Amino acid sequence: MIDEFEELKGAGMKDVKTATVILAAGHGTRMKSALPKVMHEIGGRAMIAHVIDSSVALAPERVAVVIGDHAPEIGDFAQSIHPAISIAVQSPPQGTGHAVMQAMPALDGFSGAVLVLYADTPLVTPPTLRALASEIANGATVAVLGFTPPVPGAYGRLKRDANGALISIVEAKDATENELEITLCNSGVMAIDSAFLNKRLKDIDANNAKGEYYLTDLVELARKDDLRCAVIEAEIEEVIGVNSRVELAEAEAIFQNWKRKTVMENGATLADPQSVYFSFDTVVGQDVTIGQNVVFGRGVTIGDNAEIKPFSHIEGAQIGEAATVGPFARLRPGADLGRETKVGNFVEIKKATLGEGAKVSHLSYIGDADVGAEANIGAGTITCNYDGYGKHKTVIGKAAFIGSNSSLVAPVNIGDGAYVGSGSVITKNVAPDDLAVSRSRQSAITGWAARFRKSKQQ
Repeated sequence: MIDEFEELKGAGMKDVKTATVILAAGHGTRMKSALPKVMHEIGGRAMIAHVIDSSVALAPERVAVVIGDHAPEIGDFAQSIHPAISIAVQSPPQGTGHAVMQAMPALDGFSGAVLVLYADTPLVTPPTLRALASEIANGATVAVLGFTPPVPGAYGRLKRDANGALISIVEAKDATENELEITLCNSGVMAIDSAFLNKRLKDIDANNAKGEYYLTDLVELARKDDLRCAVIEAEIEEVIGVNSRVELAEAEAIFQNWKRKTVMENGATLADPQSVYFSFDTVVGQDVTIGQNVVFGRGVTIGDNAEIKPFSHIEGAQIGEAATVGPFARLRPGADLGRETKVGNFVEIKKATLGEGAKVSHLSYIGDADVGAEANIGAGTITCNYDGYGKHKTVIGKAAFIGSNSSLVAPVNIGDGAYVGSGSVITKNVAPDDLAVSRSRQSAITGWAARFRKSKQQ
């Protein structure tokens, strides 16, 4: 994305002061959800948060979010991301022009390009927004982000003159048959000169098929004032709007493909890219190998040369350089794996630190623990961290060896170099270099098995 931005700058893109208005007042009834539409997630992050992030990447002087009175939690969430965001309420909703009217007090005294974005159009990138705002710096009064879908359908059409300047935006419901033949469509995203917005926004009327105040009417008002309007065309993937669960899944697929491409371009290998799912904040180092069917939740960082084997689920975890995870491993929040550690198949790690070279190779649960460098945890080992009321910590020292099928009842400390015999239940601290064994002495009853079988055959 940085390279794309630099390329745009090289093409004559000018910097301009910006302010952003994000429209988020819709009811989202087609989502059929108690959760507000714009709070549904893509790549583990709410749609509105994606839009805020892209906006803030431009370092705007003002950011306003317009919400409906049915969902005040949207405003609270927006301000939790960036406390300087202003919240405006649109009630009842009367169209996009009316929504921007509610945000105008937050723009008082601002001079520059006002970007109008939609919280349910989450994939517009900062370089595209920068290019759109740059049109205002280059003399346009209104700049609209357009796209060419395979089927224009109900999208508003962008009418241009012979020189490519924008004449008007016609809503599909108000369009003539000839206007419906236009393939260049309106995404809704636009940049507007602040002085013109202050002067002419009040002149928009609701004389249309829906009886709403269309922000798009600003284009015709600008043309009446002999002012220039421009169009920037984006790829359709970038301007996809989300109004249903189906469209949410489509946006998720686009995001995942972008993320996969970025990860591979930055030097990681994905054995089967389409089966790997990333979060918006997944950080992957160079020469990392990721197997099939791996899912990353939020907050994962993977160091260089690490390997994530197939069917692993990882969230909130730090994975050190040259570490190996999986297959079929689960790393939960707070898992911190040091350099050259090994977490094998059917191992779960939660809120635990593994020192350099430590190994938990299979069939174990390590939670609320510190495991020292070069320690070895045998198969079936469990840190018994929960007593029904609180969580307690297990500390395993450097180069300690925990035998298979051991239960370590926290709080407990296993010293450096200590051994725990297989099958032990450890309830007391073990001193460094000691052997701890907690199991009954083995005994044998000669001939018992043969006598037992014979009794069952009678």
